[in-house]
Formats: sequence, structure tokens, C-alpha cells
Amino acid sequence: MNVGDRVRLLTGTEEGIVTRLLDSELVEVAIDNDFTIPVLRREVVVVAQEEGKNFDRAAPDYGPGQTPGKNANASKKDNSKRPSATPAAPKPAQPSLQEALAAAASSGAGVARPVSTGPGSRAAAAPGGKQPAAAKGLFLALVHQSPELLGVTLINNTEADVLFTYGEETAARPYRALAADKLGPKASTKPLSFLHLKDFETWPAVVFQLLPTKPNGDAAYELLTKRQAFKASTFYGSQKPAPVIGKDAYLFQLDEKAAAAIAPETLAQEATAAPAPAAPAKPAGVDAAALKAQLSGDAPAKPAAVVAAAAPAKPTAPVVAPPHEVDLHLEALRPDNTEELSNTAILRLQLDAFEDTLSRALATNMHEIVFIHGMGNGVLRKEIHRQLSRNKDIKFFEDARKEKFGFGATLVRLK
Repeated sequence: MNVGDRVRLLTGTEEGIVTRLLDSELVEVAIDNDFTIPVLRREVVVVAQEEGKNFDRAAPDYGPGQTPGKNANASKKDNSKRPSATPAAPKPAQPSLQEALAAAASSGAGVARPVSTGPGSRAAAAPGGKQPAAAKGLFLALVHQSPELLGVTLINNTEADVLFTYGEETAARPYRALAADKLGPKASTKPLSFLHLKDFETWPAVVFQLLPTKPNGDAAYELLTKRQAFKASTFYGSQKPAPVIGKDAYLFQLDEKAAAAIAPETLAQEATAAPAPAAPAKPAGVDAAALKAQLSGDAPAKPAAVVAAAAPAKPTAPVVAPPHEVDLHLEALRPDNTEELSNTAILRLQLDAFEDTLSRALATNMHEIVFIHGMGNGVLRKEIHRQLSRNKDIKFFEDARKEKFGFGATLVRLK
């Protein structure tokens, strides 16, 4: 299941478009123009293309200058291509959210074509029939799919191909990779994800990694990494006509500093540079000077002096069994902490304490242990359960006694 797939709810007759993958179990589905709901993956099913064809519900394949019909429900029959009774001048209709997303999803994993320059296109609207020159480069464009929904799109307004990865950062999750592909010159991707204006304050920061490449080119390029966060003070002033797609969008250039070319001779020097030969190792435990004196006859024959062997390593301290109940809250792990830690640093500290405690519990043959992780946003609990489910030394785990810990602790039974 991917962003842009049309799905149907198993508990009802509603259909919608997947606008975001929230986690491994939840997806966000747009039912009407701006009505979105989180749904469990197991409660939705992807609508097959064959089903849409049989029931005449497939999104039409619009050509240059064509627009979708006025039907707001994608499951209804589309009459947009039927000839009109009177040859009146066509009036472009505003596409609904489902039609716009379905048209974007039907374009596949490839790239969108550049905007048409026909009589009905935006390019022909400029004086003299020419489109104004657009800035060259790679751009992040947030394009309206509906008044409240924006599609995250990558635009390549250069002459080179671009290999790219796309991910998002949130306070609860440091990084999550969402897409990777190759984008041709003068082209744009389909929406990589969707953002709602009503959730602007909680938008993730988007992260792009970009690697320009030219077939049969004479230079390699360094990898560009761009992290783009959004602030209200600058976001709404960034709306302008976007290159290639010919639409107004919130536009951000990703390659203000162009990727540096790596000269071929530099690559050759790095490949041929060999490390300096290491000095031959001396025989372990033998006094070389005494051995040379014996072989030259300057010293009486006797066993070569042996260098004193290194002192044996001190035995490590015995593993101490952890307490039966382990509190993973920051206040318990660092009672005297005055340092301001980020959410990522706190999570790493808690997971380190969990892994160390679990390894000591297994080493000392404990039968069970309770980890107190609290409720919070559920990130720590989910990560602990993920690691426990992959550990073959765990018999089972479950929520600890709710009358004592509520839902903020996990009981682990060890083999």
C-alpha cells in the first residue's frame, strides 16, 4: 500500500485516497475534498484497477488541456468525456481531491511530463506566446491538491538526471525514509507525500538527498543533502509560479549551492594511492639484541633472553543482576541531570539503559523483569516491544499489572 492508492473501508462503503503512511499499522485516508481520517491498514483494501474498469469507475486518462469532470465522488460514473448537446465554450471545472490524487497516482512511479505549451496552457498565456524564463535548479514544490491539501513534489529544472531520496523528520522520529527514485531533466515527480495546512504547526521537516548525474558525462558530483523546515513567517511568501509544472506552488530551491564536480584525476589518485608498507613485526617475546649476540659468537651459548610476558588482564567484575523493576524515565536514569537534551538524545539514553538491563537480566538467569517506560507518545514503548519481539531469549512479554503501573510498563518473561 502506497501514498496515492485508492482504497475502500472494510467497515463501510466509503472510498478514498491514501495521503500519508502514519506508521507500520496506520494510514491516513482522504474521504472527501478535505476530510481525512486515520485508519488501520487491516481495515482498508486497495481498489484494483480491473474493478474500476468493470464498474466504469476508473479515473479517466486526461490529455493536454483536458480537465476532470464535476463528479466529486470518484466511485461514480465519469461523464466528463461525453459530448455536450450544445457546442458551448467549455468551462474548466475544478477537480475534486479524489480525482486529483487518483490522476497523480495513475501516473505511476515515473515522473510527470513537462507542462504543455498548447493554446489552453499557462505557457501560452504569456505575452508573445512564450513562457517566462524560470530559474534553473532543483526545487521543492508544495502544490495544492485541494484548498487545504498540499502535495510534496520534487522539480528538476536542469539538463541532468538526478538520483534522489526523500524522508521526513519529526520530534518523535528522527528520520523516516519514504521514497527514492531517478528524476529526468525538465521533469517533476508525482506527490511524494501530502501535508495539510490545518496541521502546519506539526509539519515534519523534509530531507532530500540529491545526486546529479549525466550519462557519458566527464565528471562525477558530490552528494547534496538538504533539510527544509517550514516557518509561517517565510512560508506564505514563497508562493510563486513553479517551473516545469506551470502551476503556482510554495517553492523552495534545494540546490542554492550547486553540487561540486569531482575531477577524474582526483578519483584516479584516490584509487591508486596505496598505504605505506608496514614495518615487519618483531617476533613476540624474543630479545632481538641478545639473539643477535649469540648468533655472532660474541656471547656464550644460552637460551635467548625472553621478554617478560604482559601481565594477565585483571578479571572483569561479575555481572550484577538488575532490579526486578527498572524505571526508564529520564529523572530516574539521571537524577542530577541539568543538561538540556533533545528528544532524540533522551530516547537514545533510554534505549541504551533498556538494552544494558535486558542483557544483564539474561546473563544472570532472571525469570522476569518489568520495564517502566511511561505513556507519553508511545515511541519508547513501541521500540522496546519491537526489540523484544526479535529476541529469541524472550519467552513472552505483556503489559504489566495495570492496577500498579497503568499502561506505562511492560512485563518480560525470560527463557
